[in-house]
Amino acid sequence: MIRIERTSVMNLENAIRGARNPMNSWARSDSFYDENGQYVLGPNDLDLARRLRKAGSDHRKYLRQIFVSVDVTAPMYWWKEYDTYKVATVANSTSTMHKITSKPFDIDDFSHDHMTPATEAFMQSIVDELEKIRLRYLETKDKSDWYDIIQLLPSSYNQMRTCSFNYETLINIYFARKDHKLAEWHTFCDWILTLPYAKELIVCAEPNE
Repeated sequence: MIRIERTSVMNLENAIRGARNPMNSWARSDSFYDENGQYVLGPNDLDLARRLRKAGSDHRKYLRQIFVSVDVTAPMYWWKEYDTYKVATVANSTSTMHKITSKPFDIDDFSHDHMTPATEAFMQSIVDELEKIRLRYLETKDKSDWYDIIQLLPSSYNQMRTCSFNYETLINIYFARKDHKLAEWHTFCDWILTLPYAKELIVCAEPNE
């Protein structure tokens, strides 16, 4: 299970202006804001952006200036793989250490959408045990109970993080993970494709694709 919410894409206008700095070609810029306040790349700017994207990382520095912020809720086993991307990423997470006992445990706190019925039933028994320990901890404040929760907690436990990165980082993520066996990565890569000009600037598809 993965849930992706509250996406914001920022600084496209400034990034494209910067892409024209090396050739002092600002007069050829033809992008504009539409009636909904969205920044739209004109034909000249889109053509330049595509050519620089294809020319390689040394030439497409402007992509590092297109910023994305998004809230992602995903299981810990997915976050362990996401944490491979330490360069040009930032994430603020909900706190497992501080808030794990603040609410009752429920099976929907965990990713179980691909479990077989028998495994899901076993998972429910783990959730029930975690809740029993949580209630005991709230009563006694015994740190051994807290450790029981932390060390028993399955890696399917869902955590929400507010993440930020740039289009260059998303290129790396998309091509490294689009064929991954985890369904969560397929959902994440599908989300990448919904971003403004993802087809042209991230995937680098041809105009007729």
